Amino acid sequence: MRHLTLLILLASSTFAQAQKSKFNLYEQTSEVAGLVIHYQQDINAVSSFYAPQLVKGRGFASPQPALNSPEQRKRLTEVDKSYLEKLSKVDFSAMSIYGKVDYILLKRNIDDHQLSLSQEEKEYGQILKYIPFADKIYELEKSRRRGNNVDGQKVAGELNDLLKIVKQSSEDIKKVESIDMPLANRGEEAVNGIEIRLKATYEFYNGYDPLFSWWVPKPYQGLDSALISYAKVIKSKGKLNTTQKDDKSGIKGKPIGRDELIRQLNVEMISYTPEELIELANKEFAWCDKELLKATQEMGFGTDWKKAQEQVKNSYVPAGQQPQLIMKLYNDAKDFITKNNLYTYPEIADETWGMQMMSPERQLVNPFFLGGRDIIISYPTNTMAHEDKLMSMRGNNPYFSRSTVHHELVPGHHLQYYMRSRYKSYRDEFGTPFWTEGWALYWELLLYEKGFAKTPEERIGMLFWRMHRCARIIFSLNYHLGKWTPQECIDFLVDRVGHERANAEGEVRRSFEGNYGPLYQIAYLIGGLQIYSLKKELVESGKMTYQQFHDAIMKENNMPIEMVRATLINQPLKPDFKTKWKFYTFK
Repeated sequence: MRHLTLLILLASSTFAQAQKSKFNLYEQTSEVAGLVIHYQQDINAVSSFYAPQLVKGRGFASPQPALNSPEQRKRLTEVDKSYLEKLSKVDFSAMSIYGKVDYILLKRNIDDHQLSLSQEEKEYGQILKYIPFADKIYELEKSRRRGNNVDGQKVAGELNDLLKIVKQSSEDIKKVESIDMPLANRGEEAVNGIEIRLKATYEFYNGYDPLFSWWVPKPYQGLDSALISYAKVIKSKGKLNTTQKDDKSGIKGKPIGRDELIRQLNVEMISYTPEELIELANKEFAWCDKELLKATQEMGFGTDWKKAQEQVKNSYVPAGQQPQLIMKLYNDAKDFITKNNLYTYPEIADETWGMQMMSPERQLVNPFFLGGRDIIISYPTNTMAHEDKLMSMRGNNPYFSRSTVHHELVPGHHLQYYMRSRYKSYRDEFGTPFWTEGWALYWELLLYEKGFAKTPEERIGMLFWRMHRCARIIFSLNYHLGKWTPQECIDFLVDRVGHERANAEGEVRRSFEGNYGPLYQIAYLIGGLQIYSLKKELVESGKMTYQQFHDAIMKENNMPIEMVRATLINQPLKPDFKTKWKFYTFK
């Protein structure tokens, strides 16, 4: 009997260890993780191999960005098709929830990449008549990849002939009244890509091949100069076919329209229309208005919230003391989160975040803090004009900064940087701002709910950012729907949120002229509300503690929140999954 008991205990222990081992395995991988990694590495390899290789300061050549050549685009399309074929052979029903999620997201990525390549191919076909010299240069570059011997005199003759064709093309296009702006942009991109490919080929042979070095430099220099000029000519023919209304802001963007907004929302797994998201933002804004009015009254300003906010803005610290304020605000948030058992700070993450100071030039586009691995502090420097100094100080006062510090550091973006490199890092390829910015924004929602802002000034500071996120949804979607001008967006931020005008201009310029996708600015509050809804579903129901919930989200890494939810609730999924999660109630 004793032996039987020992065997049972041993078996139970072995089973427990096996289960723990299985859990730990799924912390890092899934049945489809290998395909995700291989696909992206194959795409990277093809993109790199067929890209122009230029020497850039390190003494050897490296791939440079350029429009895909027809050959490159064909190979990328073939890679996409081969991986769709591999996915079709996977036994979807036999996989864990983690494998099913990776399958769905990998297929989504491939489908989206195919669509992008198809659109590029279509536009390339439409501008091909403007670049009759392209194929010859592509062929010359192709021979360079394996170091084929070339006849320097023949190459010189070919480049001289191509120069004549480019010059004739330049004369011909001058007779064209206009080209739709997207095609003009694609034409400029194509010619610039051809120019850099020619340069890469020239660099490879010149100085190493004696006859090439004797014959080719002069014809090359003439052709290179002509290509650079021709790219500008094509660009100048672009006709602005956009719904952006004229204004005096000087900000030029490109509204993408309702259909493209809906397509991109579906890719991001957001199952709401632009109009519904604007309604959501207005509802959240109304909640902020009520909270703001309460705080205003507590400060003795009646219903004049702008006066209350003005007092908050003028609480800025003296020049040179902002970094010390950052440390205080960081420790305030850390102490509150730890005391309330909301998260356990990883020791190395807590130790290794850094500080940088933002340049005056960057503050024109990013008037507030930035962050990731470090926090990048926006505060005046000695070279800024007097009014700009005051705007920067007022806009980054202690109460406004209260939220931005934990948003950028721990438990915000720095923690994400730390965890993403340690758990399922292959999911970087599924990355979305709705997870990245949504997580950092979620903590603003949660900490406000938990009473982190104790005084009316602290509440006004946190509410400023919450109103700002609502405003971002409203102004960016209205802009892309063709309803608002950039100037109307600026005025909205000043009038409804209380931005300094220069900061509002920087915010709108960042939104429409920066390197941000059309949905990036809506991702903060929408992503935050998604995680907040999931918190109510899993934490408030008692199924998970806060620490378990927050750990689980971080360990699943960056992907659409609907897929995070699927892993946490073990949701039944099908290979042809379509987004459908309704995380917000309008009632």
